[in-house]
Amino acid sequence: MNYIIFGGSGFIGTHLIKLLKQECVKAGDKIYDLDIVMPGEEGVVPGVVEKIEGVEYVRLDVRKEIELNFQPTSNDIIFNLAAVHRTPGHPDYAYFETNILGAENVTAFAEKYNINKILFTSSIAPYGAAEKLKTEATIPTPNTPYGISKLTAEKIHMIWQAKNPARELTIVRPGIVYGKGEHGNMTRLYWGQKKHYFVYTGRKDTIKACIYVKELVGFFKYRMIDNDYPGVDIFNCTFEPAYNIEQICTTMQKATGMKRHIPLIPGGLLMTVARIVGPIGGKKIGIHPARVKKLMVSTNICGKKLAATDYKFHYTLEESFRDWFEDCGKTGLQ
Repeated sequence: MNYIIFGGSGFIGTHLIKLLKQECVKAGDKIYDLDIVMPGEEGVVPGVVEKIEGVEYVRLDVRKEIELNFQPTSNDIIFNLAAVHRTPGHPDYAYFETNILGAENVTAFAEKYNINKILFTSSIAPYGAAEKLKTEATIPTPNTPYGISKLTAEKIHMIWQAKNPARELTIVRPGIVYGKGEHGNMTRLYWGQKKHYFVYTGRKDTIKACIYVKELVGFFKYRMIDNDYPGVDIFNCTFEPAYNIEQICTTMQKATGMKRHIPLIPGGLLMTVARIVGPIGGKKIGIHPARVKKLMVSTNICGKKLAATDYKFHYTLEESFRDWFEDCGKTGLQ
């Protein structure tokens, strides 16, 4: 069989490939990493410079018609991880161009080769920013180009599945995904505490739904490889219940042996500083108006549906931070 990963050179894809190599690949199976960038190039996971033995890497742009020289089988699985996702960071059109055209071209590829299993990584962005708890039944109200493009991409994948009831489509909406190679929100949070420049922005109870990357790809395996689920299903992928920022900081410090006092700063004051500092380099340390605003708004995502499946989490929050710390040689979270 073939494991076909679009966007496999990125953070989640790199961890997925490692899991497939360790636990899934049998004689005759092949893993394809189809990405516009290759390991070691700018735009992929920092520090990941070597290609993994036994993986076929193909430079490919999902915005264009997809061609792949391979031998299809009846058991092939597609993991569609390809996306323009960091926000802020891209012009509006980039989200629509890659995320929508990509969904159209990936599903057309599946149609062409009669591949009947797709896992699509969406986002919690389609829910929109709001304090209210969101379940999979919540009506999406995206308020960013990224969120709108991801919701549209979900619908494109659903249209593909609806053409044949036997097809399997799993859509995952992960919270903040963290782990080795993330270099995003959680990494900045760690170093912000370590270097004494992180502060609570107006409140300590902001909910930040999150999931460890090894847990996320473990659910991918459970859903797509260990079981068969014809039809469409959507899962919020996060710890249940979700943790707030104070709980995350306290647990992160405990797991990494750090002791820091984090002051509480009025949100209005920090936003004023961000507007001044942001244009002259504030992004590097997270002092940017868009990021400050994100810190003050909860990502209050319900993970009860995932928790109700037979999938069993392998890590608590503290265990996940400790595992990440060990993966980095206990020198810091990278």
